Amino acid sequence: MKGAFGRRLFLRLLIAPFVAAALAVLSVGAPSAHAATDLSTVAESLRESPVYVDPAASDLLSSSDAEALADKIEDADEPVFVAVLPADHPTEDLFRNLRTETGLTGLYAIRLGDRFDARADSSVLSQDAVANLVTAVRGAGDPKAQLNDFVDDALRSNLGGSAPSSWSDGGDTGVDAAALAAAGAVVVAGGVGAYALVRRNRLRKEAERREALRKLQVVVDEDITAFGEELDRLDFHPAEAGADDAMRADYERALDAYEEAKSLMAAATRPEEVRAVTQALEDGRFSLAQLTARREGRPLPERRAPCFFDPRHGPSVADVPWTPGVGAEREVPVCAADQARLADGRDPMIREVETVPGARRPYWDAGPAYGPWAGGYFGGGILPGLLVGTMLGSMMATPSYAAMYGTGYGDFGAAAGYEGGDVSGADFDTDDFSGGFGGGDYGGGGDFGGGGDFGGF
Repeated sequence: MKGAFGRRLFLRLLIAPFVAAALAVLSVGAPSAHAATDLSTVAESLRESPVYVDPAASDLLSSSDAEALADKIEDADEPVFVAVLPADHPTEDLFRNLRTETGLTGLYAIRLGDRFDARADSSVLSQDAVANLVTAVRGAGDPKAQLNDFVDDALRSNLGGSAPSSWSDGGDTGVDAAALAAAGAVVVAGGVGAYALVRRNRLRKEAERREALRKLQVVVDEDITAFGEELDRLDFHPAEAGADDAMRADYERALDAYEEAKSLMAAATRPEEVRAVTQALEDGRFSLAQLTARREGRPLPERRAPCFFDPRHGPSVADVPWTPGVGAEREVPVCAADQARLADGRDPMIREVETVPGARRPYWDAGPAYGPWAGGYFGGGILPGLLVGTMLGSMMATPSYAAMYGTGYGDFGAAAGYEGGDVSGADFDTDDFSGGFGGGDYGGGGDFGGGGDFGGF
Protein backbone atom coordinates (compact mmCIF):
# COMPACT_ATOMS: atom_id res chain seq x y z
CA MET A 1 0.00 0.00 0.00
CA LYS A 2 1.41 3.40 -0.97
CA GLY A 3 2.07 6.12 1.59
CA ALA A 4 -0.57 8.54 0.35
CA PHE A 5 -3.22 5.83 0.25
CA GLY A 6 -2.19 4.53 3.64
CA ARG A 7 -2.82 7.91 5.14
CA ARG A 8 -6.14 8.32 3.35
CA LEU A 9 -7.30 4.83 4.34
CA PHE A 10 -6.37 5.55 7.95
CA LEU A 11 -8.40 8.74 7.84
CA ARG A 12 -11.39 7.01 6.29
CA LEU A 13 -11.39 4.37 9.01
CA LEU A 14 -10.98 7.06 11.64
CA ILE A 15 -13.83 9.31 10.52
CA ALA A 16 -16.16 6.69 8.98
CA PRO A 17 -18.34 6.30 12.13
CA PHE A 18 -18.81 10.05 12.39
CA VAL A 19 -19.63 10.41 8.72
CA ALA A 20 -22.12 7.57 8.90
CA ALA A 21 -23.79 9.13 11.91
CA ALA A 22 -23.99 12.51 10.21
CA LEU A 23 -25.49 11.00 7.09
CA ALA A 24 -28.02 9.15 9.13
CA VAL A 25 -29.13 12.37 10.80
CA LEU A 26 -29.28 14.25 7.51
CA SER A 27 -31.26 11.50 5.83
CA VAL A 28 -34.15 11.68 8.28
CA GLY A 29 -37.10 13.15 6.46
CA ALA A 30 -35.03 13.79 3.34
CA PRO A 31 -36.57 13.20 -0.08
CA SER A 32 -35.33 10.32 -2.22
CA ALA A 33 -33.42 12.67 -4.57
CA HIS A 34 -30.05 13.82 -3.27
CA ALA A 35 -28.31 17.16 -3.59
CA ALA A 36 -25.41 17.20 -6.00
CA THR A 37 -22.02 17.09 -4.36
CA ASP A 38 -20.33 20.46 -4.51
CA LEU A 39 -17.48 20.43 -7.03
CA SER A 40 -15.15 21.94 -4.45
CA THR A 41 -15.53 18.70 -2.48
CA VAL A 42 -14.71 16.63 -5.56
CA ALA A 43 -11.75 18.85 -6.38
CA GLU A 44 -10.39 18.71 -2.83
CA SER A 45 -10.42 14.94 -2.97
CA LEU A 46 -8.74 14.84 -6.39
CA ARG A 47 -5.95 17.07 -5.13
CA GLU A 48 -5.12 14.32 -2.62
CA SER A 49 -5.94 11.22 -4.68
CA PRO A 50 -6.45 10.53 -8.40
CA VAL A 51 -9.85 8.84 -7.96
CA TYR A 52 -13.03 10.23 -6.38
CA VAL A 53 -16.28 8.29 -6.00
CA ASP A 54 -19.36 10.24 -4.95
CA PRO A 55 -21.21 8.58 -2.01
CA ALA A 56 -24.35 8.55 -4.17
CA ALA A 57 -22.46 6.65 -6.89
CA SER A 58 -20.78 4.06 -4.67
CA ASP A 59 -22.74 1.32 -6.45
CA LEU A 60 -20.77 2.13 -9.62
CA LEU A 61 -17.30 1.59 -8.18
CA SER A 62 -16.48 0.03 -4.83
CA SER A 63 -13.98 1.63 -2.48
CA SER A 64 -11.52 -1.25 -3.00
CA ASP A 65 -11.77 -0.93 -6.79
CA ALA A 66 -11.34 2.84 -6.53
CA GLU A 67 -8.23 2.42 -4.42
CA ALA A 68 -6.79 -0.14 -6.82
CA LEU A 69 -7.39 2.23 -9.73
CA ALA A 70 -5.81 5.12 -7.84
CA ASP A 71 -2.81 2.96 -6.93
CA LYS A 72 -2.32 2.21 -10.62
CA ILE A 73 -2.32 5.91 -11.52
CA GLU A 74 -0.03 6.89 -8.66
CA ASP A 75 2.40 4.08 -9.42
CA ALA A 76 2.67 5.38 -12.99
CA ASP A 77 3.28 8.95 -11.70
CA GLU A 78 0.89 10.39 -14.31
CA PRO A 79 -1.55 13.34 -14.02
CA VAL A 80 -4.80 11.39 -14.51
CA PHE A 81 -7.91 12.32 -12.52
CA VAL A 82 -11.04 10.15 -12.36
CA ALA A 83 -14.38 11.14 -10.86
CA VAL A 84 -17.40 8.84 -10.52
CA LEU A 85 -20.61 10.82 -10.08
CA PRO A 86 -24.33 9.95 -9.95
CA ALA A 87 -26.38 10.10 -13.15
CA ASP A 88 -28.32 13.18 -12.11
CA HIS A 89 -25.30 15.33 -11.33
CA PRO A 90 -25.53 18.68 -13.19
CA THR A 91 -23.48 18.63 -16.40
CA GLU A 92 -23.33 22.26 -17.47
CA ASP A 93 -19.67 23.37 -17.62
CA LEU A 94 -18.80 20.37 -15.47
CA PHE A 95 -15.33 19.71 -16.85
CA ARG A 96 -14.39 23.38 -16.97
CA ASN A 97 -15.58 24.02 -13.43
CA LEU A 98 -13.91 20.91 -12.04
CA ARG A 99 -10.63 21.86 -13.71
CA THR A 100 -10.91 25.35 -12.22
CA GLU A 101 -11.65 24.00 -8.75
CA THR A 102 -8.75 21.54 -8.71
CA GLY A 103 -6.33 24.01 -10.29
CA LEU A 104 -4.22 21.08 -11.52
CA THR A 105 -3.11 20.45 -15.09
CA GLY A 106 -3.99 16.95 -16.27
CA LEU A 107 -6.27 14.44 -17.96
CA TYR A 108 -9.77 14.36 -16.40
CA ALA A 109 -12.22 11.46 -16.83
CA ILE A 110 -15.79 11.43 -15.48
CA ARG A 111 -18.17 8.50 -15.22
CA LEU A 112 -21.64 10.04 -14.85
CA GLY A 113 -24.12 7.27 -14.11
CA ASP A 114 -23.89 5.08 -17.20
CA ARG A 115 -22.16 7.76 -19.27
CA PHE A 116 -18.48 8.54 -19.66
CA ASP A 117 -16.31 11.31 -21.10
CA ALA A 118 -12.92 12.95 -20.64
CA ARG A 119 -11.03 16.19 -21.26
CA ALA A 120 -7.37 17.21 -20.89
CA ASP A 121 -5.12 20.22 -20.94
CA SER A 122 -3.48 20.28 -24.36
CA SER A 123 -0.05 20.32 -22.70
CA VAL A 124 -0.90 16.87 -21.31
CA LEU A 125 -2.72 15.25 -24.24
CA SER A 126 -4.22 16.49 -27.50
CA GLN A 127 -7.98 16.69 -27.96
CA ASP A 128 -7.83 14.08 -30.72
CA ALA A 129 -5.98 11.68 -28.45
CA VAL A 130 -8.52 12.20 -25.66
CA ALA A 131 -11.39 11.55 -28.06
CA ASN A 132 -9.72 8.35 -29.25
CA LEU A 133 -9.27 7.13 -25.67
CA VAL A 134 -12.94 7.75 -24.89
CA THR A 135 -14.12 6.12 -28.10
CA ALA A 136 -12.06 3.01 -27.36
CA VAL A 137 -13.94 2.35 -24.11
CA ARG A 138 -17.43 3.48 -25.07
CA GLY A 139 -18.64 -0.09 -25.41
CA ALA A 140 -17.64 -1.07 -21.87
CA GLY A 141 -20.79 -0.82 -19.81
CA ASP A 142 -19.26 -2.00 -16.57
CA PRO A 143 -17.78 1.04 -14.75
CA LYS A 144 -14.85 -0.87 -13.28
CA ALA A 145 -13.84 -2.34 -16.65
CA GLN A 146 -14.38 0.93 -18.48
CA LEU A 147 -12.38 3.06 -16.07
CA ASN A 148 -9.53 0.57 -15.87
CA ASP A 149 -9.38 0.24 -19.66
CA PHE A 150 -9.39 4.02 -20.03
CA VAL A 151 -6.62 4.49 -17.47
CA ASP A 152 -4.54 1.66 -18.97
CA ASP A 153 -4.81 3.21 -22.43
CA ALA A 154 -4.08 6.69 -21.09
CA LEU A 155 -0.96 5.55 -19.25
CA ARG A 156 0.40 4.23 -22.55
CA SER A 157 -0.23 7.55 -24.31
CA ASN A 158 2.92 9.55 -23.55
CA LEU A 159 1.16 12.00 -21.26
CA GLY A 160 2.86 15.31 -20.63
CA GLY A 161 4.02 16.00 -17.09
CA SER A 162 3.79 13.89 -13.97
CA ALA A 163 1.56 13.32 -10.96
CA PRO A 164 0.91 16.36 -8.74
CA SER A 165 3.16 16.59 -5.71
CA SER A 166 0.08 16.81 -3.45
CA TRP A 167 -0.57 13.10 -4.00
CA SER A 168 2.77 12.16 -2.49
CA ASP A 169 2.53 14.85 0.16
CA GLY A 170 -0.81 13.47 1.28
CA GLY A 171 -2.24 16.98 1.71
CA ASP A 172 -2.71 18.88 4.94
CA THR A 173 -4.64 16.27 6.85
CA GLY A 174 -4.06 17.59 10.33
CA VAL A 175 -3.59 14.04 11.62
CA ASP A 176 -1.24 13.57 14.52
CA ALA A 177 2.15 12.21 13.44
CA ALA A 178 1.98 9.47 16.05
CA ALA A 179 -1.33 8.28 14.64
CA LEU A 180 0.14 8.04 11.16
CA ALA A 181 3.16 6.21 12.51
CA ALA A 182 0.79 3.66 13.98
CA ALA A 183 -0.44 2.85 10.48
CA GLY A 184 2.78 0.92 10.01
CA ALA A 185 6.38 1.18 8.87
CA VAL A 186 5.50 -0.43 5.54
CA VAL A 187 3.17 2.45 4.69
CA VAL A 188 5.88 4.96 5.55
CA ALA A 189 8.46 3.15 3.46
CA GLY A 190 6.06 2.99 0.53
CA GLY A 191 5.36 6.70 0.82
CA VAL A 192 9.04 7.56 0.89
CA GLY A 193 9.67 5.45 -2.20
CA ALA A 194 6.80 7.05 -4.11
CA TYR A 195 7.92 10.53 -3.14
CA ALA A 196 11.50 9.78 -4.21
CA LEU A 197 10.29 8.58 -7.62
CA VAL A 198 8.20 11.69 -8.23
CA ARG A 199 11.00 13.94 -7.04
CA ARG A 200 13.56 12.20 -9.26
CA ASN A 201 11.35 12.63 -12.34
CA ARG A 202 10.79 16.30 -11.59
CA LEU A 203 14.50 16.93 -11.03
CA ARG A 204 15.31 15.26 -14.35
CA LYS A 205 12.82 17.44 -16.21
CA GLU A 206 14.06 20.56 -14.50
CA ALA A 207 17.62 19.68 -15.53
CA GLU A 208 16.46 19.27 -19.13
CA ARG A 209 14.74 22.65 -19.00
CA ARG A 210 17.81 24.35 -17.61
CA GLU A 211 19.94 22.91 -20.41
CA ALA A 212 17.41 24.02 -23.03
CA LEU A 213 17.32 27.51 -21.50
CA ARG A 214 21.12 27.62 -21.53
CA LYS A 215 21.15 26.94 -25.28
CA LEU A 216 18.50 29.58 -25.87
CA GLN A 217 20.40 32.11 -23.77
CA VAL A 218 23.29 32.05 -26.24
CA VAL A 219 21.04 32.55 -29.28
CA VAL A 220 18.86 35.22 -27.69
CA ASP A 221 21.88 37.16 -26.42
CA GLU A 222 23.12 37.25 -30.02
CA ASP A 223 19.73 38.56 -31.12
CA ILE A 224 19.61 41.25 -28.44
CA THR A 225 23.15 42.35 -29.25
CA ALA A 226 22.34 42.54 -32.97
CA PHE A 227 19.27 44.67 -32.25
CA GLY A 228 21.28 46.99 -30.02
CA GLU A 229 23.80 47.44 -32.84
CA GLU A 230 20.94 48.32 -35.22
CA LEU A 231 19.82 51.03 -32.80
CA ASP A 232 23.36 52.44 -32.73
CA ARG A 233 23.72 52.41 -36.54
CA LEU A 234 20.40 54.21 -36.90
CA ASP A 235 21.99 57.34 -35.42
CA PHE A 236 18.62 58.95 -34.76
CA HIS A 237 18.28 61.88 -32.38
CA PRO A 238 14.78 62.89 -31.29
CA ALA A 239 15.74 66.58 -31.56
CA GLU A 240 17.34 66.34 -35.00
CA ALA A 241 16.09 68.48 -37.84
CA GLY A 242 13.05 66.97 -39.55
CA ALA A 243 12.14 64.66 -36.64
CA ASP A 244 8.45 64.64 -35.82
CA ASP A 245 6.28 63.07 -33.12
CA ALA A 246 5.63 59.93 -35.17
CA MET A 247 9.37 59.33 -35.60
CA ARG A 248 10.03 59.93 -31.94
CA ALA A 249 7.24 57.47 -31.05
CA ASP A 250 8.77 54.81 -33.33
CA TYR A 251 12.17 55.33 -31.77
CA GLU A 252 10.77 55.17 -28.24
CA ARG A 253 8.95 51.92 -29.01
CA ALA A 254 12.15 50.43 -30.40
CA LEU A 255 14.12 51.44 -27.29
CA ASP A 256 11.38 50.06 -25.03
CA ALA A 257 11.42 46.76 -26.93
CA TYR A 258 15.20 46.53 -26.52
CA GLU A 259 15.00 47.07 -22.76
CA GLU A 260 12.01 44.73 -22.44
CA ALA A 261 13.84 41.94 -24.26
CA LYS A 262 16.86 42.27 -21.97
CA SER A 263 14.69 42.30 -18.87
CA LEU A 264 12.57 39.33 -19.93
CA MET A 265 15.59 37.22 -20.81
CA ALA A 266 17.27 38.02 -17.50
CA ALA A 267 14.13 36.87 -15.66
CA ALA A 268 13.45 33.75 -17.77
CA THR A 269 13.50 30.46 -15.88
CA ARG A 270 11.78 28.16 -18.41
CA PRO A 271 12.37 27.72 -22.16
CA GLU A 272 8.83 28.74 -23.13
CA GLU A 273 9.37 32.17 -21.55
CA VAL A 274 11.82 32.99 -24.35
CA ARG A 275 8.87 33.41 -26.69
CA ALA A 276 8.08 36.78 -25.11
CA VAL A 277 11.70 37.89 -25.58
CA THR A 278 11.83 37.28 -29.33
CA GLN A 279 8.33 38.70 -29.70
CA ALA A 280 9.58 41.95 -28.12
CA LEU A 281 12.59 41.99 -30.47
CA GLU A 282 10.36 41.55 -33.50
CA ASP A 283 8.11 44.40 -32.35
CA GLY A 284 11.21 46.57 -31.94
CA ARG A 285 12.53 45.77 -35.41
CA PHE A 286 9.20 46.68 -37.00
CA SER A 287 9.28 50.02 -35.17
CA LEU A 288 12.74 50.63 -36.61
CA ALA A 289 11.48 49.78 -40.11
CA GLN A 290 8.69 52.34 -39.68
CA LEU A 291 11.12 54.97 -38.44
CA THR A 292 13.48 54.38 -41.36
CA ALA A 293 10.62 54.71 -43.84
CA ARG A 294 9.47 57.99 -42.29
CA ARG A 295 13.00 59.44 -42.36
CA GLU A 296 13.46 58.48 -46.02
CA GLY A 297 10.02 59.68 -47.06
CA ARG A 298 8.88 56.23 -48.19
CA PRO A 299 5.45 54.62 -47.59
CA LEU A 300 5.19 52.87 -44.24
CA PRO A 301 5.97 49.15 -44.47
CA GLU A 302 3.32 46.46 -44.13
CA ARG A 303 3.46 44.50 -40.89
CA ARG A 304 4.88 41.18 -42.00
CA ALA A 305 6.63 38.22 -40.41
CA PRO A 306 10.42 38.48 -40.10
CA CYS A 307 12.76 36.83 -42.56
CA PHE A 308 12.39 33.09 -42.14
CA PHE A 309 16.06 32.38 -42.77
CA ASP A 310 17.24 34.71 -40.01
CA PRO A 311 14.83 36.93 -38.04
CA ARG A 312 17.73 39.34 -37.41
CA HIS A 313 17.37 40.38 -41.06
CA GLY A 314 14.21 42.24 -40.04
CA PRO A 315 10.69 42.25 -41.48
CA SER A 316 10.16 40.27 -44.68
CA VAL A 317 9.23 41.94 -47.97
CA ALA A 318 7.82 38.95 -49.87
CA ASP A 319 6.87 35.27 -49.70
CA VAL A 320 8.93 33.05 -51.99
CA PRO A 321 8.97 29.30 -52.72
CA TRP A 322 11.71 27.41 -50.94
CA THR A 323 12.53 23.74 -50.45
CA PRO A 324 14.63 22.57 -47.49
CA GLY A 325 17.23 19.85 -47.87
CA VAL A 326 14.59 17.25 -46.96
CA GLY A 327 10.93 18.13 -47.35
CA ALA A 328 8.32 19.61 -49.63
CA GLU A 329 8.39 23.08 -51.14
CA ARG A 330 6.66 25.80 -49.14
CA GLU A 331 6.41 29.59 -49.25
CA VAL A 332 8.46 31.42 -46.65
CA PRO A 333 8.72 35.12 -45.80
CA VAL A 334 12.10 36.58 -46.79
CA CYS A 335 13.95 39.87 -46.54
CA ALA A 336 15.00 41.78 -49.66
CA ALA A 337 18.58 40.51 -49.50
CA ASP A 338 17.59 36.85 -49.30
CA GLN A 339 14.96 37.37 -52.00
CA ALA A 340 17.73 38.59 -54.32
CA ARG A 341 20.01 35.69 -53.41
CA LEU A 342 17.33 33.12 -54.17
CA ALA A 343 16.48 34.86 -57.45
CA ASP A 344 20.15 34.59 -58.45
CA GLY A 345 20.22 30.89 -57.59
CA ARG A 346 22.32 31.41 -54.48
CA ASP A 347 21.68 30.11 -50.96
CA PRO A 348 20.01 32.40 -48.44
CA MET A 349 21.86 33.59 -45.33
CA ILE A 350 20.53 31.00 -42.87
CA ARG A 351 20.63 31.40 -39.11
CA GLU A 352 22.64 28.54 -37.68
CA VAL A 353 22.95 27.59 -34.01
CA GLU A 354 25.40 25.37 -32.19
CA THR A 355 24.06 21.89 -31.50
CA VAL A 356 27.24 20.42 -30.05
CA PRO A 357 30.60 22.14 -29.58
CA GLY A 358 32.01 22.94 -33.00
CA ALA A 359 28.89 21.86 -34.94
CA ARG A 360 26.24 24.27 -36.23
CA ARG A 361 22.93 23.60 -37.98
CA PRO A 362 19.96 25.67 -39.19
CA TYR A 363 17.72 26.50 -36.24
CA TRP A 364 14.87 24.43 -37.67
CA ASP A 365 17.06 21.31 -37.51
CA ALA A 366 18.76 22.00 -34.19
CA GLY A 367 16.33 20.46 -31.71
CA PRO A 368 13.13 21.19 -29.80
CA ALA A 369 14.48 23.93 -27.53
CA TYR A 370 14.33 26.45 -30.38
CA GLY A 371 10.52 26.20 -30.70
CA PRO A 372 9.76 29.01 -28.22
CA TRP A 373 12.45 31.16 -29.86
CA ALA A 374 10.85 30.70 -33.30
CA GLY A 375 7.34 31.02 -31.87
CA GLY A 376 8.04 34.52 -30.60
CA TYR A 377 9.20 35.68 -34.01
CA PHE A 378 6.60 33.98 -36.18
CA GLY A 379 3.64 33.34 -33.88
CA GLY A 380 1.53 30.21 -33.88
CA GLY A 381 -0.46 30.97 -37.03
CA ILE A 382 2.13 30.66 -39.79
CA LEU A 383 4.77 28.52 -38.13
CA PRO A 384 3.33 25.05 -38.89
CA GLY A 385 3.50 25.66 -42.62
CA LEU A 386 7.01 27.03 -42.40
CA LEU A 387 8.39 24.15 -40.35
CA VAL A 388 6.55 21.18 -41.86
CA GLY A 389 8.95 18.36 -42.58
CA THR A 390 11.75 19.81 -40.44
CA MET A 391 13.10 18.33 -37.22
CA LEU A 392 11.69 21.17 -35.13
CA GLY A 393 8.29 21.00 -36.81
CA SER A 394 8.00 17.26 -36.20
CA MET A 395 8.97 17.56 -32.55
CA MET A 396 6.62 20.42 -31.84
CA ALA A 397 3.61 18.32 -32.79
CA THR A 398 4.18 15.78 -30.01
CA PRO A 399 2.64 15.76 -26.49
CA SER A 400 6.11 15.42 -24.95
CA TYR A 401 7.18 18.66 -26.64
CA ALA A 402 4.06 20.42 -25.36
CA ALA A 403 4.78 19.26 -21.82
CA MET A 404 8.36 20.52 -21.90
CA TYR A 405 8.23 23.65 -24.06
CA GLY A 406 4.60 24.74 -24.32
CA THR A 407 1.28 23.74 -25.78
CA GLY A 408 2.23 23.35 -29.41
CA TYR A 409 1.74 25.35 -32.59
CA GLY A 410 -1.20 27.37 -31.29
CA ASP A 411 0.53 29.47 -28.66
CA PHE A 412 3.79 27.81 -27.61
CA GLY A 413 2.86 28.01 -23.97
CA ALA A 414 2.10 31.70 -24.15
CA ALA A 415 0.06 31.73 -20.96
CA ALA A 416 2.23 29.92 -18.49
CA GLY A 417 3.64 26.71 -19.96
CA TYR A 418 2.12 24.44 -17.31
CA GLU A 419 2.64 20.72 -17.67
CA GLY A 420 0.71 17.82 -16.21
CA GLY A 421 0.56 17.90 -12.42
CA ASP A 422 1.47 21.59 -12.18
CA VAL A 423 -0.71 23.89 -10.11
CA SER A 424 -2.11 26.41 -12.59
CA GLY A 425 -5.21 27.56 -10.71
CA ALA A 426 -7.69 29.04 -13.18
CA ASP A 427 -4.93 29.81 -15.72
CA PHE A 428 -5.78 27.29 -18.45
CA ASP A 429 -7.27 27.19 -21.93
CA THR A 430 -11.03 26.78 -21.43
CA ASP A 431 -11.34 25.42 -24.98
CA ASP A 432 -9.62 22.25 -23.74
CA PHE A 433 -12.56 21.61 -21.39
CA SER A 434 -15.51 22.81 -23.47
CA GLY A 435 -18.05 20.96 -25.57
CA GLY A 436 -21.12 18.87 -24.85
CA PHE A 437 -20.85 15.89 -22.56
CA GLY A 438 -19.92 12.83 -24.58
CA GLY A 439 -19.06 14.78 -27.71
CA GLY A 440 -22.20 13.47 -29.45
CA ASP A 441 -21.25 9.98 -30.55
CA TYR A 442 -19.45 8.41 -27.66
CA GLY A 443 -19.58 8.15 -23.90
CA GLY A 444 -22.37 5.62 -23.57
CA GLY A 445 -24.68 6.70 -26.36
CA GLY A 446 -25.56 9.43 -28.81
CA ASP A 447 -28.65 10.73 -27.04
CA PHE A 448 -27.00 12.95 -24.48
CA GLY A 449 -23.90 14.66 -25.92
CA GLY A 450 -23.30 17.69 -28.08
CA GLY A 451 -26.43 19.66 -27.31
CA GLY A 452 -29.56 20.13 -25.28
CA ASP A 453 -29.09 20.61 -21.59
CA PHE A 454 -25.67 18.98 -21.70
CA GLY A 455 -24.10 21.74 -23.78
CA GLY A 456 -20.99 23.40 -22.45
CA PHE A 457 -19.97 20.38 -20.37
